Amino acid sequence: MVNEKLTRMKSMLISLCCLVFLINASAQVKRITIQASGLTCSLCSNAINKSLRSINWVAQVEPNIEESTFELTFTPNADVDFDLLKKKVEDAGFFVAKMVAELEIKQTAIQDDAHLEIQGKMMHFLHVGNKTIEGVVRLQILDKGYVSAKEFKRNARYTKMDCYQTGRMGPCCHQQQQQSLSRIYHVTL
Repeated sequence: MVNEKLTRMKSMLISLCCLVFLINASAQVKRITIQASGLTCSLCSNAINKSLRSINWVAQVEPNIEESTFELTFTPNADVDFDLLKKKVEDAGFFVAKMVAELEIKQTAIQDDAHLEIQGKMMHFLHVGNKTIEGVVRLQILDKGYVSAKEFKRNARYTKMDCYQTGRMGPCCHQQQQQSLSRIYHVTL
């Protein structure tokens, strides 16, 4: 009888672990494309490539020298840190001109100038209209340092909320299990 209970408990624990793995796997960032600015030659591209590859959860970096882009894929269940990717490009001596993340998203309603937690990251949608998104969705990050200064300023017209200027949640944000100074990413489709 005790052995039966132990066997059932082991079976339930294994099932629970599998379920947690599946939930994490479906919540993974699929791919990120980074366009860097300031590149003049293949040595510049190589410096960024090397810097990005130094991150242990980056599985592959595919550079495109003509377009100054780097397409990244990640190890299974990686918790992708957009800010660390940006920092690695800057550590190589360059800047991010554009970053687009491809995420697998379950059916979700989005609207202009609204906050939403997606895959453990707080997102603030700008200039998207009111729609439902689902499947693999490409989100461009619009925060300072992820777009040109001119584009950052132009995108400011889509919100009057303070969090756009700081990249941190503030009084304008709904505090859904987040602390006041938590990171928030401003994105568009």
